[in-house]
Amino acid sequence: MRRFGRTLVTAALAVTVVGGSAGWASGDGQTAVTGPPPGTVAWRADTVAGRSLPDPATATPREVAAFFAGLDDAARRELLRSHPLVVGNLDGAPLPLRYEANRIAAAATGEARYASLAAPDRRILAFDPRGRGQVAEVFGDLEHAEHVSVIVPGSDNDAAGYDARRTPHTGPAAMARALRGATDGSTAVVAWIGYTTPVGVGLDAADGRLARAGAARLARFTEGLDAVGAPDPVLFCHSYGSVVCGIAARHTDATDIVAFGSPGMRADTAAALRTGARVWAARGPSDWIADVPNVEFAGIGHGADPTSAAFGARRVPAADVQGHTGYFTPGTQSLAAFATIAKGEAR
Repeated sequence: MRRFGRTLVTAALAVTVVGGSAGWASGDGQTAVTGPPPGTVAWRADTVAGRSLPDPATATPREVAAFFAGLDDAARRELLRSHPLVVGNLDGAPLPLRYEANRIAAAATGEARYASLAAPDRRILAFDPRGRGQVAEVFGDLEHAEHVSVIVPGSDNDAAGYDARRTPHTGPAAMARALRGATDGSTAVVAWIGYTTPVGVGLDAADGRLARAGAARLARFTEGLDAVGAPDPVLFCHSYGSVVCGIAARHTDATDIVAFGSPGMRADTAAALRTGARVWAARGPSDWIADVPNVEFAGIGHGADPTSAAFGARRVPAADVQGHTGYFTPGTQSLAAFATIAKGEAR
């Protein structure tokens, strides 16, 4: 009888919205974009100043940072011109070089949907046009910030729709702007869509396949921040993004991990995440994520509710949050608490 009950729960999860706000359109079978950036084959075959280039597939971000530190400006710019897609996505490369490389790469696609990413005033830290596209954007001065936060979003996010019009204060970029504003500009915030997210409803959002791929990329991204001297980040993980953060937790040096609107983090307790970070959780009273069964069975479902007392996360007040995406609305308790965490002032 217990097995039959679990089967019913698994079937229910397969048709439950667990990741985003795209409605009842199924998007199963997304192919995760993984591995080194586009152009890696040509990069590996090249040299600069008589030196071999670090292999994007095997070199650590610290090794990449050391390599670029040994180049003069002319050599760096030679690589920028010849390999913008690699330089722009190479964790450990100098931040200004990555910003410029991604402007070049976005413009070079010739696609209208990416044209806005090439604007000279934007700090695009990563851009990969493969599949639906991946993108990371910096708000603030990442090179000199005392505090850094990273927004890890859930379903229905990609580079192609990154600049699409949305409800105010929703979407990774708007969340990042709201958080930076709430910290009075003292924190640099990265909107990170560095993984292939689920689309709509279905097994992609109910299982952990895409989250596992995303977790590996998030862990390397945070390692890259460390390699260029950025402070240890706070991870703000929304919806399916909290599944990514849960899997990545033990592989990052985050000071805090904040899960909100979460279907689960693939762990029974905060301690089971095996991280030194403080773990926080928030869920608003009208967030539909509360209707998602907090189970994990046969790979389906994401486990315990992070806001439950048994999970052991620190609670973030969210009594005035509206819906699944209202956590960064100015004036809410959640945004005020997020800002305190982002500035390292939470106790």
